[in-house]
This record gives sequence, C-alpha cells and structure tokens, in this order.
Amino acid sequence: PAPGGGGGGDKPAKPAKGPAEPKAAGGGSATQLGLRFSKDGDFSEWYAEVIIKAEMIEYYDISGCYILRPWSFQIWDFIRDFLDAKIKTLGVQNCYFPMFINKSALEAEKDHVEGFAPEVAWVTMSGDGPLAEPIAVRPTSETIMYPAYAKWIRSHRDLPLKLNQWNNVVRWEFKYPTPFLRSREFLWQEGHTAHATKEEAAIEVLQVLDFYAAVYEDLLAVPVIKGKKTEKEKFAGGDYTTTVEGYIPQTGRGIQGATSHCLGQNFGKMFNIVYEDDKQNKQIPWQNSWGLTTRTIGVMVMIHSDDKGLVLPPRVAPTQVVVISIPVKGDTSDALHTAVSGVVAQLAGAGIRAVADERSDKTPGWKYSHWELKGVPLRIEVGHKDLAKKQVTLVRRDTGAKENVPLATLLQKTSLALVEMQHEMLERATAVRDSCIKRVTKWEDFVPALNNKMMVLTPWCDETEWEEKVKDMSKEESLKLAGAEGEDARTSTSVAAKTLCIPYDQPELPAGTPCFVSGKPATCWVLWGRSY
Repeated sequence: PAPGGGGGGDKPAKPAKGPAEPKAAGGGSATQLGLRFSKDGDFSEWYAEVIIKAEMIEYYDISGCYILRPWSFQIWDFIRDFLDAKIKTLGVQNCYFPMFINKSALEAEKDHVEGFAPEVAWVTMSGDGPLAEPIAVRPTSETIMYPAYAKWIRSHRDLPLKLNQWNNVVRWEFKYPTPFLRSREFLWQEGHTAHATKEEAAIEVLQVLDFYAAVYEDLLAVPVIKGKKTEKEKFAGGDYTTTVEGYIPQTGRGIQGATSHCLGQNFGKMFNIVYEDDKQNKQIPWQNSWGLTTRTIGVMVMIHSDDKGLVLPPRVAPTQVVVISIPVKGDTSDALHTAVSGVVAQLAGAGIRAVADERSDKTPGWKYSHWELKGVPLRIEVGHKDLAKKQVTLVRRDTGAKENVPLATLLQKTSLALVEMQHEMLERATAVRDSCIKRVTKWEDFVPALNNKMMVLTPWCDETEWEEKVKDMSKEESLKLAGAEGEDARTSTSVAAKTLCIPYDQPELPAGTPCFVSGKPATCWVLWGRSY
C-alpha cells in the first residue's frame, strides 16, 4: 500500500570517502568523527555521511539494498511497537503470508499490476533449470492474500476480517536508490481488512491515517499534512487513497509518509470474495489496505539532524542519556566511577534509557563528539568539581543548552528535559514547515514558488488532464529557467511538480474561485510540490 521510497538526490548516495584531514562542516579541521559535508551545503552527501557515520546503515554489494544496523533497527522497533499497539485496538491481528506470487495471481487485477509492473522482481530459475512459470517477489501482498480471503470469507459472520503483517517487500526500482527513502528491499507493515459496509471501511481508513500521523508527530517529532490523493496519484486498483505528507525544507521537497487506501469492492470482484449476508443475499465485502515503511527513519534524519550528526527525538532514541566522566590526570580513586554508575542506575530505574561511557582510551571531547554524532538526546557530564558541589552538567543535543543540575533533582530535571525536547523538536519543525507553504492563485507565480523551495497550495479544478499539464509545464519551465535541456530519466528528484494531496484541513474557497491554471471553477485547494 505505501510506497517504499523516494530519492535523496540525482545520484546514488554512497559512503563518504574522506581525505587524511577531513574538514568540519562549519569549516576548520575535524577528527574522523566530524562530518565533511553540511546540511545546507551538499544535502545529499550530508545525508549519506550522517547515516553511515552514526552507524545506522551499511552499504551492500547489491545496489539499492542496505544493511540496517542496530542503531536504526532499534528505532524501527519503537515505531513497530507503537503502531502495532494502535492497530490492535481496532481488532487487527498479525499474520504472515509467503513472499512469492504466481504470475496468474499477480495479473488478476489489471490496474493493480500495471501500477507495479516496472518494479516487480521475478524468480525465473531453480538451480540450473528454468521454472515452469516465473514467480514474482511481492511488491505488495493484495494478490497473495486475497485468494485466501476468498476461502475464509463466506458468511457475514466472517466479517470484519482484519489482518496485518510486518514483513519485507521488493520493488526493483529503476530510479536511483537512497537509503531508507528509496530502496529495492524495505521493511514495512501492510494491513488488509474486509468489511460488510462501505461506511465501516471508510471509518477505518481515517483511523489508521491518524495512527500514521501519530507515528510521525508523537514519536518522530515530524509534522505531516493529512489529505486525500488525487485520482491520478491514488493507489492502483483502489477507490481512493489517503496520505500523510512530510516536507524536507533543505531541498524544498514533499515526501509521502504513509498511505491508507479504501480499495472498494474492486479486489473482491477480481478474486471472487463473496459472502452471504444475514438475509442470504450474496455480497462483496469492502476492503482496505494500508502501509508504513522504514522510510519513516530517513524522514526523521533529514528533518532533525544537523552538521554534528543525528539528532534523535527522545521517544525513539535507543539511548536517551549518556553519562560521561571527566577524570583528572593521576586520579586513581573510584569516586567518579561510583558517581557515574549511581546516576545511570537512578535513571535506568525510572525507565530512562541511560548508558555510561567510561572508556579510558578516549578523551571526554572525543566522547562528546561521538555521542553527538549518534544523536543521543541528553549528555550528563560528571567531574570532580561537580561532585564537590553535588551537581552534574546536563547538555541537550538539539540546542546545545547546558545546565548545572543538583544531584538531588537530577531525575526530575532529566525526565523534564526529555519531554521538553520531544515537544520543542516538533514545534520547531512545524514552524519551519508552515513557513514553506505558499498560496498561489495564478500560474505565473507557481514555478517561482517551487524554486523558492515552497510547497504550493492552489485552488484546483481536480481534473487529471490538467494535473498532467501542470506536471509537464512546470518541468519545462523549470528546466528552461535552469538553462538545462532535460533531466536524467532515473532521477528520483524531478523538477516537475506533482500533487501531494488534497488536504483535509481546507481553507475557505469562495464560490466562483477559478482554478489557478485551467481557469475552470475550483472545487478544492490542492497541495503541490516537487517530491521524493
């Protein structure tokens, strides 16, 4: 249901290869811990460097496939646990279906398979010989699951059927890959439900969309806009698609966060899912599908991280607090070790994920840089002078703010700082996002707004023909302004505009307002942008 990717640049992101003395992002020399690229300077290289040096991913020898290291997989664990608990409140149960699809099953729903055909990976050989029929590796599981639904749903008593699986899918992307955003294999959850009525299905679509918004806003501190996709952008074979849309200010691009689809009765007809209602009449159920992927992690990194490395929201940080001792040369007492161990034990006892870094072969400064690069929200520094005053120094990763905190109130201050940081990260990101939405009512202002890294809200006639024209016209005008003849067919960051969504939060639209491009009567406001 939700796509696995968007891109992060016009070329594949690759591991940074540094000279003997790499330069810090802000200028001057840096240790190997420092980043060579800045977020505002070379965003694509900065992103690649952050996720490698922060030990989130490792590159693999098959293009578009990546190793998720424990630091990133723990974040996925938090997302999975949070969302899994949410969907289970709706009565959804987890299951697992095979990853392979018969060719005939995949091709059963024409619109659906056309939407995925360019990305399907096929298994054609077994050992040294060809298979009798090629087998597809799942790009999504509608065509795997629904033949089973046809067996299981025979009576109105079998409804609703609400299943979800946490799995991997493969989409053999033609476009350049970017870790987390656009990869050939990715992790996700995909929910597939069947209902007796259209109304019941419609309610669930929006309930799940709210859960997806909560993943971004409550966990990842990333603001999203909830809306409905246009007919052109909806899920292939479905009735309609709802979405949460994010925004990356440095690149001026929107990014689809997760989608919740009402499939209507289309798949029920194709797969002969028929049940008998309480009046013994044959009926076709109304179906939904919805999905959220590891793209979430990439969006979080892009929004919050800085020229020192990751900045992790406290709720998903594998380590929330690192406690670092500042020893004095020649000191052989256990006082610092005892104090550090006591602080960690106190915080851990209150449910705070805290660790100590007392490595003797690393300086305090090296440790500060290391944990800043990893994005740990809070650092507690413990030195002999601090102990003499019965205090420690508390440092926030996002703002760099330092505060001397008495040991007697350390637990309360630490807990409060984590809550404040989570709230303020979302608040700051929301303010930036909101400042990058521009209302445009005339075509001549459209591309200039895109070039100013804006998302554009326009009155819209909601016609696919004009949507296609806007895409083509915006691409042509943007290339002309840039003095370029064309763009790489494999680019995942086209200069063309596309509709991101029709926001559910609609500004007032006075009667007779014309569409910004066609001049026809507008029926709604639509959000446009360049996108990943």
